[in-house]
Amino acid sequence: MPVLISPADLAEALASATPPVVLDVRWQLTASGAPPYDGRAAYRTGHVPGAVFVDLDQELAAHGAPSEGRHPLPSVEDLQASARRWGVRDDSTVVAYDGFGNLAAARAWWLLRWAGVRDVRLLDGALPGWTDAGGELATGEASPEPGDVTLAPGALPTLDVDTVNSFAGVLLDARATERYRGETEPVDPKAGHIPGATSAPTADNLDADGRFLPAADLRARFERLGVSDRGSTAAYCGSGVTAAHEVAALAIAGFEAALYPGSWSQWSNLDLPVATGD
Repeated sequence: MPVLISPADLAEALASATPPVVLDVRWQLTASGAPPYDGRAAYRTGHVPGAVFVDLDQELAAHGAPSEGRHPLPSVEDLQASARRWGVRDDSTVVAYDGFGNLAAARAWWLLRWAGVRDVRLLDGALPGWTDAGGELATGEASPEPGDVTLAPGALPTLDVDTVNSFAGVLLDARATERYRGETEPVDPKAGHIPGATSAPTADNLDADGRFLPAADLRARFERLGVSDRGSTAAYCGSGVTAAHEVAALAIAGFEAALYPGSWSQWSNLDLPVATGD
């Protein structure tokens, strides 16, 4: 299935007899001690008509001990209950977006694909792409009819902390370069990266307008980083959110990649080796 949908194609789909379920996943990482970003307030001031707000922290993640990471995967039962609230049915097409670049929306894309929803897209250019193309905005809250989707885990590959430790393929670190090098760490207890990982900042998958680079450009980028059709690839980030964006970019480029959901927030809370620098 394609990863992306253009604003024009989404507008056409919304006007059809079988419109997609649209998810607004506005969320931002905030430094420790800073007030959280209020994605729901932003959603209420303007969103794609019919879009349902998705709370990333509450609906796209579980919460446990720090040793599990900041955003462990939710249980399939909880994710299914959320998806039904959003109006997802077994035959639904789902489109997710956020406020810029789909760095948060990719978490919804990945989770639903992992749980067996076949047709999930990211709105290329996210909400700015929609408005730049002349798309109208709605305000307030949408109230969709409940869905009946049945979810099951495992449709996309994952790594846990043990398999990451023994992973022999290309392991991509999707965080900003300064966090990878260990020069700064705004949220997690240790600075640095998993030994052997390659720096591959998620932001480099996008152009200046927050749209994904063309597939050929993404493929060339990942090939320069050592990714190939002959080997295995996995991605991690701070807590498994922007790494999903990396997996989406790899899929656009024609590569399959596993996600390490625990990511650096789990690794850095355990007694595991840490590398710094390049």
